[in-house]
Amino acid sequence: MKTFLKLLKNPGIIGGIVMAVFYQIIFITIFMYGYSAIPKNMDELKVAIVNDDANYGKEMAKQIKEQMPFQTSTPKSLENAKEKLENRDVHLIIHIPKDFSEKLTKQGEKVKLDYFINDSNPAMVSSTMKQVTSEISTTMNQQFATQTAQGIFTSMKMPEEQAKQLAAEIPTKLDANVVTTNKVPAGMHNQMAPFFITMVSFVGAMIFSMIVMGVVSAVKHAYGKWQTFWSVQAIIVLVSIIAPIIGIAIYYAMTDGLGGEIFVKMWLTHALEMFGAIEFMSIFSLLLGQKSIFVNLPFMLIQTISSGAVLTQGMMPGFFKFFSYISIMFYTVQVDLSVMFGGGKIAEHLIGLAITTAVCFLIVLVIYTLQPTKELSKSSINHAA
Repeated sequence: MKTFLKLLKNPGIIGGIVMAVFYQIIFITIFMYGYSAIPKNMDELKVAIVNDDANYGKEMAKQIKEQMPFQTSTPKSLENAKEKLENRDVHLIIHIPKDFSEKLTKQGEKVKLDYFINDSNPAMVSSTMKQVTSEISTTMNQQFATQTAQGIFTSMKMPEEQAKQLAAEIPTKLDANVVTTNKVPAGMHNQMAPFFITMVSFVGAMIFSMIVMGVVSAVKHAYGKWQTFWSVQAIIVLVSIIAPIIGIAIYYAMTDGLGGEIFVKMWLTHALEMFGAIEFMSIFSLLLGQKSIFVNLPFMLIQTISSGAVLTQGMMPGFFKFFSYISIMFYTVQVDLSVMFGGGKIAEHLIGLAITTAVCFLIVLVIYTLQPTKELSKSSINHAA
């Protein structure tokens, strides 16, 4: 019993207990709050409705817009809508073709309603949009019930008998033409690969920064303040270049269809990510020492939600949406989605990643400059060396 009580008072044991409780608090609080956006914020997803039919297409577009539980827009052209879809600014395009009304009035002919989905999105977004296409077609077929349809055809000055015959076909007349771009290879591991590869680099960077900054504090008195700083920065660059290759290579060994060019692009992106993540985490490691875990760990969890791997930026709760604009993981995940599977805004997100990294490095530089370097005795210097 005495041993038990003594161990319970041991600083190391107390620290372990504190971390166990702390991790429970921050993990549950951050994740429960962040993912409460599903399905609450699903209405933030964006749908573009493009109507090229001058007749009944206008009424059709109006009905679809009224029934959509999402944000809707009406781009000027299908090409304009496709550009937004490629850039993930919209998540679904509903296109009413030019011959919609014409085929609607022809007996025995199916009416096509076009849907365009960018699969290079969070899995939840892609699956939701695919489900929506089916629901819209079913709903519209139901709305084209015999009496309603007959009234539509009669108003178009169609003979009553022909209107009745066409109305009878309506419940199955509308057909969904789903066009999926930037298809992600089968398997959840492929859909989540941008997030997994980004997260493992970020977690590695967090651990590395806390260890290395501890070493810097211990040896800078012996080696010289600035010699230590720039030497450590060179090591950080080296680690940032080498470490990501391992994770990407393991993923490549478990999947097919990605070539050498994509490997190089991912490697360079994650090298920049890891360098930025190390600098970001080093800010708090320099300020707080070993206690930086109490800040670095929450920030790591916050970035997993603000990364955009599960929630789109528009769906995120306000705090996470704000943080995504300065999130290293957000920019990296978005670049990976476009590089691996297709999509736009690669340059924009790379610039965001580079700027965030540069700002973090400058903050580290300022903090390190302001920290004093104590003079040590000769024996202390020999011991540190």
